Amino acid sequence: TVNKEEAIISILNVPDTPGVASQIFSPLAEQGINVDLIIQSVEEDGTNHISFSVQSTDLSEAQKIIDSVATTLKASQVKVDDSIAKISIVGVGMISKPGVAADMFAVLGENGINIKRITTSEIKISCIIPKSDADNALQLLHDQFKLDQ
Repeated sequence: TVNKEEAIISILNVPDTPGVASQIFSPLAEQGINVDLIIQSVEEDGTNHISFSVQSTDLSEAQKIIDSVATTLKASQVKVDDSIAKISIVGVGMISKPGVAADMFAVLGENGINIKRITTSEIKISCIIPKSDADNALQLLHDQFKLDQ
């Protein structure tokens, strides 16, 4: 699947302390903004970077909220990228089939499609890629996993 109507918000250098994730995501939830693809980096010097995706229609409101939260948390910067798409492969069989992620990453890389973020679950692998590559990536993965058979 592909979703070209998402954006990534990243908060850089937030304190690596208990409750910070709640301070970031609770105000979004209170405004009815759904988040997806939450990624927290490795702690370094007592801080983390946290990125997440929102629907493009929620981006303006989400950014206002996160700018305020970032100020409160004394984060160094908020970055927004609305030139992305989320491409996902989904299936319950993935848990018992090693190499699915490697195949996905290889196909994208061999075709010059840069992966900006990755998240996984037992039944889904999602990658954030440039929006301009979304249709090509969808077809490449469709072909790789023989979804037309």
